[in-house]
Formats: sequence, C-alpha cells, structure tokens
Amino acid sequence: MERLEVGFPSGGGRCAAWLYPPAGVPKPRPLVVMGHGLGGTRDMGLDRYARRFAAAGMAVLVFDYRHFGASEGEPRQLLSLSRQREDWRSAIAYARTLRGIDKTRIALWGTSLGGGHVLTVAPEDDYIAAVVAQVPFTSGWASTRAKGLISLTKVSAIALTDVFFGPLRRKPVRVRVAGRKRSAALMSAPDVPAGFGRLTEESETYEPKMPARAAFSLLFDAPGKHTRAIKTPVFYAIADNDTITPVGPTLEAAERTKHPVVKRYPVGHFDMYFDEVFEQVVYDQTEFLVSVLRP
Repeated sequence: MERLEVGFPSGGGRCAAWLYPPAGVPKPRPLVVMGHGLGGTRDMGLDRYARRFAAAGMAVLVFDYRHFGASEGEPRQLLSLSRQREDWRSAIAYARTLRGIDKTRIALWGTSLGGGHVLTVAPEDDYIAAVVAQVPFTSGWASTRAKGLISLTKVSAIALTDVFFGPLRRKPVRVRVAGRKRSAALMSAPDVPAGFGRLTEESETYEPKMPARAAFSLLFDAPGKHTRAIKTPVFYAIADNDTITPVGPTLEAAERTKHPVVKRYPVGHFDMYFDEVFEQVVYDQTEFLVSVLRP
C-alpha cells in the first residue's frame, strides 16, 4: 500500500505526516486524521491502523506533533496541549486542501492523550463527520490519582524544578515519559514498561524524556467536559483494565455525548495496538468509520 511523506504548516513550524491514499476508490473520498498520545510518534503503532482504514476505502493522514518525531520544534519533546491542539486544527485544514478529498467526510482518530485532543477539537468544527477516541485521556485529575502518591510526589518535585529553574538555566529539566509503578515518570504503572516499551521499539524518533512542566498542564486538563458539545458520532474504545486513563471519567464523557458508540475490551491501555486485541479493535473502528463516512 502506498504511503506518502507529506507535511503541513502549524503555528510557525511544520508537522511531518504520512498520507495514505486508498487505491481504486471513487473520488471524492473520506479521510481520517490520526494523532498519537503522550510522548508518542506516528511510527509507534499507528501505521497498522492507518493501513486498515485505507484498505477499507478511506484516505488517512497520520501526523507527528510539533516538537516530536519528525516534526519541527524546539526544545525537543516539549509537551504543550494548546500547540498540539493547534496541530490538530492545522492537520484538518491541510486535509481539506487535498485533491480528491470530501471536505464534509473527515474523521478524527486520537489515542490516549490524542483521544482527549479529538474530544476537545471536534466541537469547534461543524464539518467533522466522525470521531474515534481510543482509551482517551478525559480527566487529568483522574489520571494523576491513578499514578499513586509516591509517583505523584516525585514527578511534582521535578516539575516544580523545571518551572522555576528551567528558564534560568535556559534548558528544561526533564522527566521520564514512562516508568514502573511509583517511579518518577509521567506514565507510571505496572504495565507501562512492557506495553509502552513495546511501542517505543517500533520508533526511530522516540525520546524517553520531556520537559517536566508538562505534568501541571496535564493535571488540570479535562477533555471529557467538552463531549456534550460534539454533534457528530463518537466511537469510544475503552480498556477495562486501563491504568493510565481511568475508565470511570471516560464512561461519564460518553454518557454526555449525543451520539456515542461505546466498545469495552477486557484489556489494558497498551494492549490496543497489538495482536488479537488490535485485530478486534481495528475491525470495530473500521466498521464504525465506514458506516458513518459512507456517501
């Protein structure tokens, strides 16, 4: 299957992206815009999803956020929720300039932190046709509590150091993206080293640390509060054993959604990208997208 290297401007920088044009599908075609989660890059499991969607007749645009992966942005690994959401808006705008794309049949697909982004951005655009929120980040407070007091204390200390001393030393104080339970990492749970580690093995651009100040913006973010304003159908892929994005706030967000489709899987947060679980999840998501995006 053809995969093109493309890019688009966003906030004075440039986002790197892959474009998957579906073969043999009459124009105009629907398109799915895809983005990853916390610290993730496009080469960490997203290609598998994109190829399945393209095989089902949809064009797909998979992008890296600024400061991450193959995209521009300094300092590297800087997590800014506002900038990442601006990147989503820029990706949507770019998608609508592509030849052969139906501007009224664009879907958003986000996983983990990206799932929170799509729930936040979707209400702003009346022409988004569908949303897929996979193990979405819906409540920063809930995710922070799930970390436990020991990990929270360690990360908070590093984050405070970055806030107060990072600007003085003109170099961010960094914290690990992923680690074991009770570790000083933004994602810290028993299944993180194996699950997230398996994803990082697929990436040539992943970096294990980021400026620690990100911890505070994540704490106060609540994408789930925006779901009442989403007019389009939303597919929620929920992992019942999720240690990163707790199930309760996501179910509450789905209850507030006008047109929800909720699928629950008896697995962990990182199982969605691999093996039999991936096969079931991508089948369900493809069926949803095809049904909503058909002319």
